[in-house]
Amino acid sequence: MADDLKRLYNRELVEGLAFDLDLPSGFIDECLSGLEALELMARAAHIAEVMHRHLPTYFPDTAAVLIRSLHSPTAGNSFRFLPHSLLISRYGIDHFEEAMQAQHELTKRFTAEFSIRAFFEKYPAETHARFTEWARDENHHVRRLVSEGSRPRLPWAARLRAFQQDPAPVIALLELLKDDPELYVRRSVANNLNDIAKDHPQKAVEVCRRWAKDAGPERWWIIRQALRSLVKQGHPEALEILGFAGSPKVQISNAAFAPPTLRIGDTLRFSFDLTSTSARKQTLLVDYAIHYVKANGRTARKVFKLTSAILPPRGSVTLRATTSFREMTTRKHYPGIHTLDVLINGVIFPLGAVTLTA
Repeated sequence: MADDLKRLYNRELVEGLAFDLDLPSGFIDECLSGLEALELMARAAHIAEVMHRHLPTYFPDTAAVLIRSLHSPTAGNSFRFLPHSLLISRYGIDHFEEAMQAQHELTKRFTAEFSIRAFFEKYPAETHARFTEWARDENHHVRRLVSEGSRPRLPWAARLRAFQQDPAPVIALLELLKDDPELYVRRSVANNLNDIAKDHPQKAVEVCRRWAKDAGPERWWIIRQALRSLVKQGHPEALEILGFAGSPKVQISNAAFAPPTLRIGDTLRFSFDLTSTSARKQTLLVDYAIHYVKANGRTARKVFKLTSAILPPRGSVTLRATTSFREMTTRKHYPGIHTLDVLINGVIFPLGAVTLTA
């Protein structure tokens, strides 16, 4: 994906920026100089620096030029405007009002979730107050920025340490967005609360428990997504909110692995029987975990979703799953014995092991 996006920053894009910003051909030449050797973010940063050199030195004037140059709001975001975001973050930091106006318009075309974070660092109260206003904005991209831009652990961005220490200001913003009509916004709310759960699990649980009291289907979706990391950890209160009681009365049997020995790149298929030992109906959340062998010989566990099931008294079901051992950009595989567990309502049940070879 990064390679595909990187290739967007080419002559055609630079010429388009020159046209939009009414800049001379020298701008194009400077942007293209050394561009090919750079990766995605470096390309965008390089173009942003060249834009800065060719635009007015007084940032409020630059902001006005940027806003005038923006195309009509689009249905999707465009990485065409990433250099604009980087320029605002670096050179607009001493001009709060003009920078916020520019980001309000920018985020309708390309998210300002990255550039806005510098303003939370320097102007926490002012930025939070502006976000409180924007939470009621008619544009759903702006409303999403309120949640996405305040995420304590936003991927690809510096963490907002103050919000990691005290998420209360973020939670106040999420309260305004928890029933937003757009799934696009609600998904960001869920991801933000999932971020909070990693640093303050109890606070996230308290928020979800409060939201669950009068929740409709859309808000329940947020709650399930927000608790996903805690559910994978077997957090009992998170599971309880979702209707999965602790201490399930079950047995695991007849585990089968095909193949039991496989090579890097192969796909593993496995199955097992899940049997209720209770005289009552049980609602069960079923996940599985693989303990991957690392380069140093140690293992690291990763939990995967499998299914949920309602078992009648003494009922039984056969469950099946597949998992790939192909190399990925996010995970490298190493030979060795990989053990598997099943998690039933967060309780671990050993399943077995397979051998991975080179």
